[in-house]
Amino acid sequence: MSLDQEKLIAAKEAVKYIKSGMTVGLGTGSTAAHMVNELGKLVLNGLKIVGVPSSESTKKLATEKGIPLVTLENASSIDVYIDGADEFDPYMQLIKGGGGALLREKILTYNSDLVIIIADSQKEVKRLGNYKLPVETIPFATQKIEQLLNKMGLQPKLRIKDGKNFITDEGNFILDLDIAHITNIPSLESRLNQIPGIVETGLFLDMADIIIVGKGETSVSIKK
Repeated sequence: MSLDQEKLIAAKEAVKYIKSGMTVGLGTGSTAAHMVNELGKLVLNGLKIVGVPSSESTKKLATEKGIPLVTLENASSIDVYIDGADEFDPYMQLIKGGGGALLREKILTYNSDLVIIIADSQKEVKRLGNYKLPVETIPFATQKIEQLLNKMGLQPKLRIKDGKNFITDEGNFILDLDIAHITNIPSLESRLNQIPGIVETGLFLDMADIIIVGKGETSVSIKK
């Protein structure tokens, strides 16, 4: 069983929570794309929902799959938000942002009644930090922030795509921090959020209600 198949199994389980009449937040990245594909099939078969995409890439995929969309400001509420995670620990703390939409993902997470995270089995870790921690920064301050984070020993590296600086949908840059193991997550989040020019971090703490993990040919649900 490949990791991609595990993602698909988790996605199929997650969309079971979606009912007609719901407004659904749509995550970003390769794992979330499986969910969007599965949701598109349900819509084709008559499910009446509207989606709120977390990125332009998700908006494009959802449109291709025939999912009706609304903007966040036009959604009275978001019933359920489904997204992937780059890793999660036993306390359901997450690192997200590998898809480059961490600011919008966090906004949708905060504005959703139910947050479901889907993942393959390799995303489960004992302690956060195996995956590089994304930090979204405004271009004006990125170089200075990079220097400061280096002094803090966080080993930042500017994200590059196709030979150019990766640019988020908000026009920002991303610094990926190579920390290895985060020993004090709340302290790190607080320190990063105090730095002017950092828009958001990829630490998603106490935000997931359910984590669905594809394991082999089945899935396991972890709940608060």
